[in-house]
Amino acid sequence: MSKTFRAWDVDQGWLLPPSVHEFVPAGHLSHFVRDTVREALDLSAILESYSEERGYPPYHPGMMVALLLYGYSRGVYSSRRIAQACEERVDFMAVTGLNKPDFRTISEFRRRHLVSDVLSPRLSTA
Repeated sequence: MSKTFRAWDVDQGWLLPPSVHEFVPAGHLSHFVRDTVREALDLSAILESYSEERGYPPYHPGMMVALLLYGYSRGVYSSRRIAQACEERVDFMAVTGLNKPDFRTISEFRRRHLVSDVLSPRLSTA
């Protein structure tokens, strides 16, 4: 008598691409942080600092704030580790909507908008 296993076909194509929301359960902290930043935080001071239309469009500041706050809530403080998580972890992908900012972008955003300890859990020495 042989054991039967579930199918494991890694080359299987999907008729419709899945939403990242299907991989992260409802009520997960990633959804809470993302939705709180989108609906409840006043980011007008950050949004007003983007006035020029030059170069490649930046990532949405709300997404970047949500990404930093979610990273901090999970104990991920390094820009490199946050960027790596955006590539590898579906909970971070749920926050960013599958955007993958690199570590320099994350670091520059944090440095540019760090007024106090609002975006940084530790004291800034820079």
